[in-house]
Amino acid sequence: MKLHIADMLRLQSAEHLSFHTPGHKHAGADITELSYSDNLASPMGVLKQAEEDVAQILGADRSFLLTDGSTSGVYSMLYTIKVGGMSAVAVPKYAHPSVFRGCKLMGLTPVCMHQEVEYGIPLQPSVEEMANALKRADALLLTSPDYYGFLPNLLEARRLAGEKPLLIDGAHGSHLHFCGNYAGRFADLWVDGVHKSLPALTQGAVVSAKGKWADQLFGSVKYFRTTSPSYPILASVEYAVKYPRNLEIERAAEAFKREFSLLKNDDWSKLVVPFGKNCGVAQAALERAEVYPEFNDGNYLMFYLSPKTREEDLSRLGAMLKTLERGIVEKSAPAGAIPIYSEEP
Repeated sequence: MKLHIADMLRLQSAEHLSFHTPGHKHAGADITELSYSDNLASPMGVLKQAEEDVAQILGADRSFLLTDGSTSGVYSMLYTIKVGGMSAVAVPKYAHPSVFRGCKLMGLTPVCMHQEVEYGIPLQPSVEEMANALKRADALLLTSPDYYGFLPNLLEARRLAGEKPLLIDGAHGSHLHFCGNYAGRFADLWVDGVHKSLPALTQGAVVSAKGKWADQLFGSVKYFRTTSPSYPILASVEYAVKYPRNLEIERAAEAFKREFSLLKNDDWSKLVVPFGKNCGVAQAALERAEVYPEFNDGNYLMFYLSPKTREEDLSRLGAMLKTLERGIVEKSAPAGAIPIYSEEP
């Protein structure tokens, strides 16, 4: 599939003389919105073509490229439902801080859904909890997948929401767009944090919508998306969404989980290794060998994969894990672990 933004950048003349921003004056890929490079606020050329392709791939009526991360997408979704007449939204207790900050900014009341915590990991809200929260809310927002690779019951969430909008913070799930459990198959509005699990530059993301929410979302993103977008990030987002599925690494990841007795979760890309009290020692040993996990919550070391992960990378990680002693995982969350991911009011 054609890469509209990258192809446009490659055609730039070597004689390009910059009397425009940015101030480094080197042009190249890092340009501003010029006559030939389109305008993200009102796309009519390569950016329009890229967004249309991305929407088709993600199953959306409209998708919008973001260079401000998933946070700007979450804000855009919340503003959209506020303008659409919503006043309260059901959200998980351990939602990302951007959800609670967005609710505060938009004047939306967050109706927090309780999440049980088992061995330090918040479980997804139960179907019963979603149903009860929706009695007091005009919309439902879920995180899918969460930081540990668990998904909510999206089929039941869609059924329970009915005519009420279903929003999904899919910041950690853009690699799932090939799969039946992808957020866009169920949500009215959703965010893909493309840079987190697909080969895009940091801060690259997409926010999408279906039906009546699609045009309303277009009116919202302009409030939260920068007016000086990075073309390298834009090009990387288009590239990442169009990146082919890597079934080999998906299968290898699931086999790796079984071989090393990792936590059973719903997302192939998230390896949850239980180390308990030995987390710090294990992380230090790994990093001395220049192997870096995503995070350490005091119970588990988290390793995030993507379609770009190589099987030899997994083999190297596996060889290291065999040398590391594991400890007993605490039944309750270690002090300060979970609140990193929550900002409940």
